[in-house]
Amino acid sequence: MNCIIIDDDKLSRKVIEEFVKKTDFLTLIDSYSNALDAMNAFSGDEEIHLIFLDVEMPEMTGLEFLKTIENPPQIIIISGQEKYALEAFEYDVVDYLLKPISLQRYYKSVNKAYKIFNEKNYIVEKNNQIFIKSKNSTLVNLKYDDILWIEALENYVIVSTFDSRYTIHFTMKSIVNKLPSNIFKRVHRSYIVNVNQIGIIEDNTIVYKTKTGDKVIPIGKSFKDNLMSDLNLI
Repeated sequence: MNCIIIDDDKLSRKVIEEFVKKTDFLTLIDSYSNALDAMNAFSGDEEIHLIFLDVEMPEMTGLEFLKTIENPPQIIIISGQEKYALEAFEYDVVDYLLKPISLQRYYKSVNKAYKIFNEKNYIVEKNNQIFIKSKNSTLVNLKYDDILWIEALENYVIVSTFDSRYTIHFTMKSIVNKLPSNIFKRVHRSYIVNVNQIGIIEDNTIVYKTKTGDKVIPIGKSFKDNLMSDLNLI
């Protein structure tokens, strides 16, 4: 999800910026000290999916800013006072965070926004497939079912199928936003897996069958609960 921050409080803005950096599914497009400058974000090439929006700002308040947007993205209000909450929720905002914002409260809000994003805004690729740019800029068409896992390698990722590997210039954060979240799950800082193609889960590892043998992938502690809750267990 692409996001922007609009807040005239420099310290508060920096806190949210640091929180966003720690959030794998968010990409910070820009950070603004006033609502007027933030209007430029909607004329750029990047689509904005989420706004962290302060209420009390000079020249134009956050709520006044909302009235200028024809089809607003998801909004998380940040404010030092509770009195604007009732009016804010009339704009169907995702959440209302009171300053100073804790990391725990922040994560609760952005996880809610991410769930809404996946349910309402995700566009399924035609015929359940994706094109990736391989060597010499050749485009390779891969069906989702053919992709077993994706592995991070510095500024690249390796997309692995049963019998092939494709190295592409992409970040893990970017590629996870390109794939359907009901099929592909982050299970480790360095791995995204296709849950439909998992052969075995043993302790804290996933095993895939490939042409060259078994591939064992570790499951990170912070990712395990989320993975297990999404599996169809009996």
